[in-house]
Amino acid sequence: MKGYQTITAVLALAALTGGLLRVFAQPAEQTRREYRETFLKKFQRGPLNTTPGDAMMLRILVESSRAQRGVEVGSANGYGAINMGIAFERTGGHLYTLEINPQMVRDCRENLRKTGLDNVVTCVEGDALQTLATLEGEFDFVFIDAVKRDYMKYLKLLEPKLKPGAVVVADNVIRSAKAMEDFLDYIQKSPKYDTVIIRASMEKDDGMSISYKIP
Repeated sequence: MKGYQTITAVLALAALTGGLLRVFAQPAEQTRREYRETFLKKFQRGPLNTTPGDAMMLRILVESSRAQRGVEVGSANGYGAINMGIAFERTGGHLYTLEINPQMVRDCRENLRKTGLDNVVTCVEGDALQTLATLEGEFDFVFIDAVKRDYMKYLKLLEPKLKPGAVVVADNVIRSAKAMEDFLDYIQKSPKYDTVIIRASMEKDDGMSISYKIP
């Protein structure tokens, strides 16, 4: 009888402890989420950063597609990477963000560290036309926001690594349409993709193309 009582007490204690852990874990998770959102609201965005509306659209696209491995071409100081990183954390995935400017790389890495996303997002320093070739494996999400005339080159480097059903997003496709004419012509006419151009934000009076790689 004593043994039974001991086991019952242990189980009761375990249940109580588990309940307490859940109680304490919820405020901790809420605090982290609130800290990140406050950090993003106070973020000193520059002309190279995506708008809040576009960044939220990227976050939603990553999470809704359950993306596991992503590439961002053009980090700047990490505003977009943080937003996408939040989604990749939720999906259990990982984002590689590529940046050529050494100071921007340092800023991006520091901002990722401050938001606790440096284990979810890896900032790769160097010219994307070279560093893209070093990324191994397949990818199911891409965001291109770097040198406009090179969008087609970025895509061609990534295409062999894109999984069926991958989502490819490109920024500034309205304002800089002429500079990326070859990219837009290809991505909109290729039978490999379904593509739409949207405006998720009116802040810069610009838009993004969203493409789905048809399986």
